[in-house]
Amino acid sequence: MIGAGAAGLAAADELARRGRHALVLEARERVGGRCWTRRMPGLEIPVELGAEFVHGEAKVTHALLKKAGLSVVDSVREQRFLDHGRLRSIDGFMEARRAARLAADLDRDVSFAAFLARLRLPARTKDFARMMVEGFDAADPWRVSTRSIAEEWSGGELGDSQPRPQRGYGALLGWLANAIVANGGELRLGALVSNVRWKPGAVMVSGKFLGERFTARAKHAIVTLPLGVLQAGPLRFPEKRAALRKLASGPVIRVAMRFHRPFWEKRAPGVAFFHSSAAPFPTCWTPLPMRAPLLTAWAGGPKAARLTGSPVRKLVDAALTSVESLFGNGPRALLAAAYVQDWMHDPYSRGAYSYVLVGGMGAREELAAPLAGTVFFAGEATESEEAGTVAAALRSGVRAAREALG
Repeated sequence: MIGAGAAGLAAADELARRGRHALVLEARERVGGRCWTRRMPGLEIPVELGAEFVHGEAKVTHALLKKAGLSVVDSVREQRFLDHGRLRSIDGFMEARRAARLAADLDRDVSFAAFLARLRLPARTKDFARMMVEGFDAADPWRVSTRSIAEEWSGGELGDSQPRPQRGYGALLGWLANAIVANGGELRLGALVSNVRWKPGAVMVSGKFLGERFTARAKHAIVTLPLGVLQAGPLRFPEKRAALRKLASGPVIRVAMRFHRPFWEKRAPGVAFFHSSAAPFPTCWTPLPMRAPLLTAWAGGPKAARLTGSPVRKLVDAALTSVESLFGNGPRALLAAAYVQDWMHDPYSRGAYSYVLVGGMGAREELAAPLAGTVFFAGEATESEEAGTVAAALRSGVRAAREALG
């Protein structure tokens, strides 16, 4: 396995439980990939810098959580948006769906921005549809496939309660990593793979482990690298070029901020999500129903792309400016701590999660197709259902492992 994110760990666990030797090579010094749970002094709850919610049905996620003895907490979905200086009630998912439903009659695929431009809908509906594409899907409205968005948003789960693993995704993926080792698997952290050479029935992987050169040989390899890393190299799979050109890796920046007190509760008790469309970070949320003086500021798509690579101080300042647009002056003086994660600027992710470009329907299946029964591919970008989620990554890992076993 190349990569110890959710997909790589799920694949290795599937193989190890079936008595096969699994070697997992991970460039980071931790497991989890784009799931990263941290602790912040002064808070009893976990702080997520990557995936946080369990989206949709997510059968594989819930099954693993149950197996690991971990529970979930239903999130509060109450939302407010800033409208001429006032916080007003909104159901952003419902507004976005109003636009997506009209895509059923498209005769050809177009960008979501072009699709919105031709619709006769209230400005608020268009604004929230655009915010959903940028924030929820981390996509550029001028590049993303309308057909892919309509297919995703037509699911009945969109807008339903999206629970959180109570101890964070880190607890689940840590449990998986321990299970792999307990079943005879080998987990090698700090192993940076630089080359994969293969022919039918034989693979040779080389790179550096803790600064020293290494080579590993096997009959099969499962590649679980994020889409952005596959597109940037250095590992190249010419057979996947066409599929990679039809997909994009969406940028996301999130800033987790602990304050000395939860000042927002006085103005908007029981509200979990706040939207300020003009702000650098258009969405902020609280951990409700878990109560803590924690706000997460989130930017995806073009807004995140404009900020990516900025110094931490600038990103924290932009997040505080966004909070001030919602609640007025005062939050800066109450800030106690902040964690920042810029997923596009992270060399081992190069983006948060994938989306389909105009005319790219079917690209996920192309990317998932094995090479001569020898090299297999997993990761959220290879799944057509629940793409962009931890559930897709986990399911893809199990699928790739079973393909290799077959």
